[in-house]
Amino acid sequence: MANTATDHDHQPENIVFGIILATSFGHMLNDTMQSLIPALYPMIKDGYALDFAQIGLLGLVFQVTASLLQPLIGIYTDKRPLPYSLSAGMACTLIGLVLLAYAHSYWVLLLGAGTVGLGSAIFHPESSRVARLASGGRHGLAQSIFQVGGNFGSAIGPLLAAFIVLPNGQESVAWFSLAALTGMIVLWRVGLWYSHHRVAIAKRSAATPPLVLPRKTIIKAIAVLALLIFSKYVYMTSLSSYYTFYLIERFDISVQQAQILLFVFLGAVAVGTVAGGPIVDWFGTKFVIWFSILGTLPFTLALPYVGYWPTIMLTVIIGLILASAFSAIVVFAQELVPGRVGMIAGLFFGFAFGIGGIGAAVLGVVADSKGIIFVYNLCSYLPLLGLLTVLLPDLGKGRRHTAQRSH
Repeated sequence: MANTATDHDHQPENIVFGIILATSFGHMLNDTMQSLIPALYPMIKDGYALDFAQIGLLGLVFQVTASLLQPLIGIYTDKRPLPYSLSAGMACTLIGLVLLAYAHSYWVLLLGAGTVGLGSAIFHPESSRVARLASGGRHGLAQSIFQVGGNFGSAIGPLLAAFIVLPNGQESVAWFSLAALTGMIVLWRVGLWYSHHRVAIAKRSAATPPLVLPRKTIIKAIAVLALLIFSKYVYMTSLSSYYTFYLIERFDISVQQAQILLFVFLGAVAVGTVAGGPIVDWFGTKFVIWFSILGTLPFTLALPYVGYWPTIMLTVIIGLILASAFSAIVVFAQELVPGRVGMIAGLFFGFAFGIGGIGAAVLGVVADSKGIIFVYNLCSYLPLLGLLTVLLPDLGKGRRHTAQRSH
């Protein structure tokens, strides 16, 4: 009987692994197109004779729709799952791109940015749910594969803007609608799988009784996780947004060299994101949260004081370690509040996106006032917030570790 059960469990994993990769691919396309909007700002500002306040409003409309709507959509789909909403979200992004490409007035730009943001808000909660349903119990691995697609998309979006949109003009944004159309087709297939397997997977999941904790404990834990997201994303923003300026000012290197080193850091983040998933499944979410936030502290504290080559090495180590935090935090929160997968995904993806944007703006003001090196001295203490992990409840060790112990 044991062998039969193992075969039964193993068989669907080969099938659903393709679903996880498909959601990751969709995440890559979504975040690639989403990252085109900030890259368009200089062109739009000149072309429409906008002031900085109007550019700021454009960014605000995009961020509000992309981040604040996510938990609301997640709450709705927890009660009424919408298998084909993934494809619908990508359709919104396609419409938004076309509006941005052919806009002839400022209000159409606002509408286009808001529509792209809406597409992102629809996509994230349900796609995170599908990745979890398709995980076969390996939630950390599924979440990290899903997340790395978004990391890759955020990294290549500005490059594509630089090499395609800037040389060819605003209307070339419409070319990316082909990517959105591809995403719609892939995610429609994912929706078919989701529709057919949702009931079966729900029954299988129901075999494991959900964790029930006091409401006060859950609220405190969610607040702690939000602070940990804050520490991770503000620090990550300090590197993704201002690392090139820091390198140029500190070591007097060229813009091209600084860009290459930024992609080295982003590559380390991608590797750390993928590697973090199996570690979450093996050791448990709380251990990984401890390690990924607090574990970076010695390296972040040393970063402002070391030379050129150690700076490169330290940022790679920081990227590798810190990247695993988000997947661990999302999985922990989803286990903390069973049955609210969409709400939790929407809340944390939306908060991470919002805090990243706000953090970039605030750090920019600090850099103008105190200098870019001061920003890195200040941010080096952010991983100290990892000490708050001690306030999180124990949800048990990793599944594989527990299974190994039971044998």
